[in-house]
Amino acid sequence: MAFSELLERAGGMGLFQALQVFTILLISSFIPPQLVMDIFLAATPGHRCWVRMLDNGSEVPTNLTPEALLAVSIPLGPNREPDQCRRFRQPQWQILEPNATATNWSEAATEPCVDGWVYDLSTFSSTIVAEWGLVCASQNLKPMGQGVMMAGFLLGFLAWGLLSYWFGRKPILSWCCLQVAVANTSTIFAPNFFIYCGLRFLSTFGLAGVLMTTTTLVVEWTTTRWVDLTVTILGCTYGIGHMALGGLAFVLRDWRALNLALSTPFFAFFLISWWLPESARWLIMKGKPDRALQVLKKVARINGHKEVKKTLTREVLLSSMKEELASGKTRYSMLDLFRVPSLRLRSSCMSIVSFCVMISYYGLVLDLQSLGSDIFLLQFLFGVMDFLSRSTCTFLLRFFSRRTLIASFLAMAGLFILGNVLVPQDFQTLRVIFAVLGKGCFAVTLTTVVVYKSELFPTPLRMVADGLLQSAGRLGGVTGPLIRITRQVVPLLPSIIYSVIAITGSLILLFLPDTRGLPLPDTIQDLENQRLAAARGNRQEAVITESTRF
Repeated sequence: MAFSELLERAGGMGLFQALQVFTILLISSFIPPQLVMDIFLAATPGHRCWVRMLDNGSEVPTNLTPEALLAVSIPLGPNREPDQCRRFRQPQWQILEPNATATNWSEAATEPCVDGWVYDLSTFSSTIVAEWGLVCASQNLKPMGQGVMMAGFLLGFLAWGLLSYWFGRKPILSWCCLQVAVANTSTIFAPNFFIYCGLRFLSTFGLAGVLMTTTTLVVEWTTTRWVDLTVTILGCTYGIGHMALGGLAFVLRDWRALNLALSTPFFAFFLISWWLPESARWLIMKGKPDRALQVLKKVARINGHKEVKKTLTREVLLSSMKEELASGKTRYSMLDLFRVPSLRLRSSCMSIVSFCVMISYYGLVLDLQSLGSDIFLLQFLFGVMDFLSRSTCTFLLRFFSRRTLIASFLAMAGLFILGNVLVPQDFQTLRVIFAVLGKGCFAVTLTTVVVYKSELFPTPLRMVADGLLQSAGRLGGVTGPLIRITRQVVPLLPSIIYSVIAITGSLILLFLPDTRGLPLPDTIQDLENQRLAAARGNRQEAVITESTRF
């Protein structure tokens, strides 16, 4: 635990931490829009089959209205609206007769939209769905594409977790910002949907590294008593990002323009990231005390503690960090998370919880169109609720245990998703309220998880563990959109699955310890010390209870 003392000597939470948090807040604000911008880029506009009489200006009969031509060309679907995926082989003129009934056209031959579709461009001037025809027989390509995007996240967390352990947090952050900028900007030149998916895969692969390293750098440069507040502030950027996405999408209705607006800032973030110093914790763990000392002195100078330059020497650092330096000589891998009993339980349970949270979260936020409301307003409301919910986490984390908060709000999120299943489609306002409240519960859950997982694992394995948990979560993110395909069999089945999974995840948390008020563990031995201290505390409590019974 000695690093916390060294950090206090370097100024604790000073000007450096404020500048670092501001820089990372700027970068983090653009992460959520990157994750969910397919809500708008891949929005499905209203559509129908292309019909020669209606859509070829030279062949449109002048004595009939467009409504009449539509009636004789397109059959009605189950909801008594023009079918979106079929058309009559031949015009059914008998439908225009005054005494026409359903029998006049119900047996008429129909065919798929062999000549393509006509799209309603009143809401979006361009989307990838309209550009590449991801409707009707090809409609399942859309959730599959979202699954590919999340697969990039999944593999990214596995890869960057290990790479950041070997090469450090700072170089990985800079490289990933550049990768996101190049890959995502290139999607506007994609000639087809499959190239687009490949570029989005590379983009989200890099975005995983941005998310991991920014969070870890903030946590590892923050003193124990300020971790809750700092992570909460960092989490509030998600709400800001969601609100900004709703506003930008409202202004930029073309998918290429919106994509550029959200992607080009990462070129600037690539340049900005170079001023951030490497994590001194990581440098110590990797056996580089001289570089760690240099970075700590730089931080102390920025924080106005210039006297530390004389008092903080190599000998002081080496003597106070003996355990950490010895730990840094040990090479760790993801398998080490399952070799030590105390880590095995934490890794297994948190992996399941991460999977449950993300599969339900992305099942909700990537399916706004199904709510049938103003998609721009709903996205903005999601952002407002996310911001308000994460803002309250500072106070909630002071009075409630991390485990209690995650379990309670994850279970409530599941119940709100289930509520959307039970509410009839006609009650749109109530369904929107349930969806927004569910989003708020997920916001509290996700913010608390960031704090909780950083306190569950020691410094040498923190990034490796984060890579494992994020990968488990992104596996849920991959699965979440694919579950929506089951809607074609049972319309309400996806929401029921999301709800049950969220509630199940909340129960798994009961097997984990609480970490509120404990300093960040720097070694595996620190975890054992915490476990033994908790066990002694429980025994003492049991003895006191037994002795006072009489």
